[in-house]
Amino acid sequence: MRSARRLRSIRSRRWIGRWALGITVALLAPLAVSLSDAGAPVEAAPNPRGFDFVVDSPEMGPIRSRIFRAKDGNTNRVVYALDGMRAPETHSGWEFDTNVADALTDWNINVVMPIGGMSSFYADWNAPSSFFGAPPTGSSSGSGALNVISEGPGKSYRYAWETFINQHLRWALRDRLGFNPYRNGVFGLSMGGSGALTLAAYHPDQFSFAGSYSGYLNISAPGMREAIRLAMIDAGGYNVDSMAPPWGPQWLRMDPFVFAPLLRDHNTRLWISAGSGLPAPADGFNGNTVNGMALEALALANTRSFQLRMMSLGANNVTYSFPPAGIHSWTYWEAEVHRMIPDLSANIG
Repeated sequence: MRSARRLRSIRSRRWIGRWALGITVALLAPLAVSLSDAGAPVEAAPNPRGFDFVVDSPEMGPIRSRIFRAKDGNTNRVVYALDGMRAPETHSGWEFDTNVADALTDWNINVVMPIGGMSSFYADWNAPSSFFGAPPTGSSSGSGALNVISEGPGKSYRYAWETFINQHLRWALRDRLGFNPYRNGVFGLSMGGSGALTLAAYHPDQFSFAGSYSGYLNISAPGMREAIRLAMIDAGGYNVDSMAPPWGPQWLRMDPFVFAPLLRDHNTRLWISAGSGLPAPADGFNGNTVNGMALEALALANTRSFQLRMMSLGANNVTYSFPPAGIHSWTYWEAEVHRMIPDLSANIG
């Protein structure tokens, strides 16, 4: 009997180890594809309907956002669009790789696109990103592990994105543009999907609606922290331990699976989506497609886990969208926004 139990225990540990290793391998690529990985952009230049809006953050300095005004001129209906893991300091992928700004403004919704925040998860970090306390030296070399010693956003200063969005950007939009600071919407892809749910969970007066596309919504699952560690090293050379200590309250606070009861209790309207990981014929088949398939398969597993969690809580404030085809790609995230807009429109302002 004891031998049988020991054998089952060994088999269980081996299965968990293989599962965690599979997640880690799948996330060796970044959690959100870069512009070049996502395919040809819809727009090669900034959308002329948008304008820059700069707000100072005490921790991070001047932060630029792109603003798109509602077609009817109202200031009551506002949505924030959050970028993915490789969010650059120059632009938002939502502007350069999709047409969602035009679609949302045509629905008379004002759009706010914060710029930057690579690998940040739009969180307030514990410390500036560093490894072994070494200060950053030299310029960024692009993707890859060499960036662990390079300079970059969030390395000479501490990321404080949650505070910036909830306090500094929010009230600046009210004071300077007249935007309603209450009952806004927020959505994001991949890293930004996790960030959108976090913002809504802890700031329900600001956000009555949140959307996650291909988000990682169960980050405390076995293997996920180390997978995120590898992804953040690849996407700019960031240290996950600088963001939040392992398995402590700060890390658990960022996990949608853990804070799901808050979203239910606040009755926050949610739109939760992930693709199947299967490409459509238009995707072709190459290295980028394979990476996109692996990343989306992991996002789907995380999203389905979150769905089960919300169902176990009896939550009925969620719309789930699981298209039969879809990889980690801007094409699918853009299509998901179009599907979401009517629900967003009905639950903000």
